Amino acid sequence: MDGLHANSPHARDQRYLVHQQTELKTYREQGGTLMARGNGIHVIDESGKEYIEAMAGLWCASLGFSEKRLAEAGYKQLLDLPYYHTFFDKGHLASVDLAEKLLSIAPKPMSRVLFQCSGSEANDAAIKLVWYYHNAIGKPEKKKIIGRERGYHGNTVASVSVSGQPHMRAGFDIPLPMFRHTDNPHYYRFHEEGESEEQFSDRMAANLEALILAEGPDTVGAFFGEPVQGGGGAITPPRTYWEKIQKVLKKYDVLFVADEVIAGFGRTGNMWGTETYQLQPDMISCAKALSAAYQPISALMISDKVYDAVESLSATNGTFGHGFTYGAHPVACAVALETLKIYEERDIVGQVRRVGPVMQAGLEKFRDHPLVGDVRGIGLFAGVELMKDAKARTPWAPEQKIGTMVQDHALRHGLIVRAIGDRIAFTPPLIITEEQIGEMCKRFGQALDDARTELKL
Repeated sequence: MDGLHANSPHARDQRYLVHQQTELKTYREQGGTLMARGNGIHVIDESGKEYIEAMAGLWCASLGFSEKRLAEAGYKQLLDLPYYHTFFDKGHLASVDLAEKLLSIAPKPMSRVLFQCSGSEANDAAIKLVWYYHNAIGKPEKKKIIGRERGYHGNTVASVSVSGQPHMRAGFDIPLPMFRHTDNPHYYRFHEEGESEEQFSDRMAANLEALILAEGPDTVGAFFGEPVQGGGGAITPPRTYWEKIQKVLKKYDVLFVADEVIAGFGRTGNMWGTETYQLQPDMISCAKALSAAYQPISALMISDKVYDAVESLSATNGTFGHGFTYGAHPVACAVALETLKIYEERDIVGQVRRVGPVMQAGLEKFRDHPLVGDVRGIGLFAGVELMKDAKARTPWAPEQKIGTMVQDHALRHGLIVRAIGDRIAFTPPLIITEEQIGEMCKRFGQALDDARTELKL
């Protein structure tokens, strides 16, 4: 903190706050960027510098940073009923209205909605319901849950256990023992020479089946998957992947939880990633864009099959012993309901279908850049893979931190992207215009060129 005034915002930040997903010693010594305001797709730091937020914050600020209707919806609810819960036979109208609306737009018929405060909590609740469900139907041994390497489902002890993120496991004695992991379906990185996407998907499905058989089908309760892997690097599934994976799950009576926390609410060019990839899940988790990030809220939608079993065991136990103080918070519910209204009124799905191809084409132009190996995406969801040798798929040495280098150069050019290893993710607010996409790509190109210069290529 040398050179900082003791009471400056940066000094106080470094002194008092534990930052998440951050290397803490370096942050304590060097600090970071503090945001003060937002406007549309931009955020402005405390010094007045403006940035294009090409990650919509943490994949979530779908309507940008200045949507007054959402502020007004929250304010009105604060005046009417600032808080109530859904415990002990109590509830409130805001949660009823939102649950009804969510079920009406669900990608497949679902029975009920369970509200929490974050995507992590929604997936944690799904894990608990997997176990509760199998106890209810007399199969208590079906408790193992399969995630995917580099999959991301949250940061509670259970949700990070089903996630396949090594850096989130390190030092925490995670994963818990009942969790297993199958392949990361990252075709560019992991396909064998001459292997087509369809053949790669065959191999992914065969490996999943082999894992289930090795563990014992009678012990495997559920499989978690994002329609598009977010935290793994904005990785779109290869052709026929989901069709083949779902056949395996059905064959061995394994529940399927679709994690729509990032993909849901228009990001892939449909309201749900489940629609985009023709998924048939037993439960669907969503969060982030559910309230456009203006309030912390998540939802878990449950199929008839699962709900009926849960209700039955609840009657036997005398209660459904799950819940959070702030789950289904009325202010969050009111803001989420207004968010869904805005999506419909402004045809946000249509907007993504119009500008998504523009973003994909703009990023595709970087495929020939000396630092770039691959570019893939769908809708307003994309990942740019950085490679030392694109043709040979030779990666940069991890200690070079090329992704972080590009990310840092982008920040200097007023562009916020996310480096996930050596893969740069883009998920801008869904309100982004074609002109703004052009400026985003321009700044990204400048960042790539600066990194190339730094590397002396």
